Amino acid sequence: MQNSATPTHCPYCALQCGMNLTPLQDGGIAVVERPDFPVNKGALCGKGRTAPAVLAAGVRLTSPLVRSGGTLVPAGWDEALDRVAEGLRRTRAEHGPDACGVFGGGGLTNEKAYSLGKFARIVLGTSQIDYNGRFCMSSAAAAGMKAFGLDRGLPFPLEDIPKTGCVILVGSNLAETMPPSLRFFNELRENGGTLIVVDPRRTKTAEQADLHLMPRPGTDLALALGLLHLVVAEGRVDEEYVQERTVGWEEARAAAMAHWPEYVERITGVSVPQLRETVRMFCEPEHAMVLTARGPEQQSKGTDTVGAWINLCLATGRAGRPLSGYGCLTGQGNGQGGREHGQKADQLPGYRKLDDPAARRHVAEVWGVDPDSLPGPGRSAYELLDALGTDIRSLLLMGSNPVVSAPRAAHIEERIRSLDFLAVCDVVLSETAALADVVLPVTQWAEETGTTTNLEGRVLLRRRAVTPPEGVRSDLEVMHELAARLGGERGLEKGFPTDAEEVFEELRRASAGGAADYSGITYRRLVEENGVFWPCPAAPLAQDAEAAEDAEDCEDCEDASLDASAPADDDPAQGDGDTTGAVHPGTPRLFLDRFATPDGRARFAPVSHRAAAEEPDDEYPVLLTTGRVVAQYQSGAQTRRVDELNTAAPGPFVELHPRLAARLGAAEGDPVAVVSRRGRAVAPARITTGIRPDTVFMPFHWPGEGRANTLTNPALDPTSRMPEFKACAVRVEAVKP
Repeated sequence: MQNSATPTHCPYCALQCGMNLTPLQDGGIAVVERPDFPVNKGALCGKGRTAPAVLAAGVRLTSPLVRSGGTLVPAGWDEALDRVAEGLRRTRAEHGPDACGVFGGGGLTNEKAYSLGKFARIVLGTSQIDYNGRFCMSSAAAAGMKAFGLDRGLPFPLEDIPKTGCVILVGSNLAETMPPSLRFFNELRENGGTLIVVDPRRTKTAEQADLHLMPRPGTDLALALGLLHLVVAEGRVDEEYVQERTVGWEEARAAAMAHWPEYVERITGVSVPQLRETVRMFCEPEHAMVLTARGPEQQSKGTDTVGAWINLCLATGRAGRPLSGYGCLTGQGNGQGGREHGQKADQLPGYRKLDDPAARRHVAEVWGVDPDSLPGPGRSAYELLDALGTDIRSLLLMGSNPVVSAPRAAHIEERIRSLDFLAVCDVVLSETAALADVVLPVTQWAEETGTTTNLEGRVLLRRRAVTPPEGVRSDLEVMHELAARLGGERGLEKGFPTDAEEVFEELRRASAGGAADYSGITYRRLVEENGVFWPCPAAPLAQDAEAAEDAEDCEDCEDASLDASAPADDDPAQGDGDTTGAVHPGTPRLFLDRFATPDGRARFAPVSHRAAAEEPDDEYPVLLTTGRVVAQYQSGAQTRRVDELNTAAPGPFVELHPRLAARLGAAEGDPVAVVSRRGRAVAPARITTGIRPDTVFMPFHWPGEGRANTLTNPALDPTSRMPEFKACAVRVEAVKP
């Protein structure tokens, strides 16, 4: 136990709020305000304040568990690790390396995510690795790569939001999902700016808006196209910007003009006057932003939908300019960094593509292996889970709970149960861990050091504040020990250090020259500078310095802004990554000079509206959409173990409009059943006029009969492979006593 306060960051959402941790005499931890961190300035939501409760005795796991006679029983570490190694070794011998799957999580630190990708590819030799971040912002990432040549959640700091003129917030209830961020939007309105919220529910966020649009779930693409149609029709296109900084306008314009306002009103339910008012509010200020979250992204057309909102920014000259642009509000704590460094099925560290020969050569050299030995791209998250028990016979899972969080969850639970072997690393006994053959208790958050990357692209250092209980090890130690057991005489464990900073130093080298270049970032800098924005190459080039000078001349921006597409040193020095006497300052703002495409121009997306994969019909006449509540987080594996949070949000519910409730004969609190083609969920009715009459809402934090993801549709976006969590056809039934 340390004796003084330790500055660190929250274990939950992508804000990664700063906090101080102080040890208590009874062995617990107190969360203390940390006002120096600019994202939250000391403010915390209930989840952050109560985070230490998850580490309390009797809540978190403190011993490995192995299955014996159908029951999980305590075991020693050597026995547990031997069983994991034997299960994976047997699968490889009998079925080949791709029969071993690896599933990670968006809460893993950068060091863990990097090591897990490396472990899958050089120890197991499998291509079958992905992570639950695929369910988070993969559609926004795909659209951002297409449009800008680079994917970073926000291309500007949160502190820019209060200084812009208008924000369109699409499909985000940030007042509940990341409450400390609401202050930026309150400050926006205090400064005379306006907030437009797009959501089929009147959420706590929508209540703060100057204008609330309530589209039918699954129609955000048509809405964005209708707004662009009006931008063209009303002569609001920034023709000079479009000519100088973009390509593909004519095709995108033609697609938008097919979505005239009355047609869009029929599709979305948003009235023509509201469409016109949205365009006026967005276009009249000098600066404006569009921010999306899971609402438009978790659709079978999520990439196109985000592309249409980006089109709106490009046509009005709002991307790559100060205090303007498109951004995505990342959800999970390290959803950004988790995919940048190798957990994703098609990616290598530094956001390199696995099928790029140059990328393979670079990373293989850092890892000391033959590039040809690296497997190719594997299955996306849902496709990987769907293949369990058939093509994939064993699974190593870290920091995820797909039994609750995956779409078509009952089917995925069956697939997990059909595995030959399952090993889970987690801090608590989640619903998925309860099905495992071996459960390994691992350190989390306050018990370990490591980096995360928040929704702004700000790389941060979480610092160990307390000693973990005896019997608990880190994920890095787990991979080191498994590499030793599976590597034979190859000594593979040497490539899996247990010290997080040592892993980060290798990550720096592996990321150097990639899109997500961390080579100029060190632990020392993260402490001294309160985080560093990527890309941050090992040393700045002359053109970077000139761009920084140009940005300093911008009256609207406080920080230097660099050209994200500038090439980086591909062989960074160790230590501070500085061979010239200068240190790259990091890149808080992207694209002010050029986009990260080969020609520096942004790409319009020529997209058209199409229906959701599953539309209502006579048998299933209502749409279901899902989301979160303020007191719970993701699958609830941790937050459901905190008394204060359970008191605030004790269980699932079905939110429905009074007209629908009247047709069912359901009163407030009555149990109702929601039925889809995939299953049935039952939860108490919550009746409100704040939802569309043709829509019901369920939060997805709970297992059992109220599990919302029993119902959701796994239809995948063809580009991002994101499942369609946000819209599926259901019927609602009263449950008779």
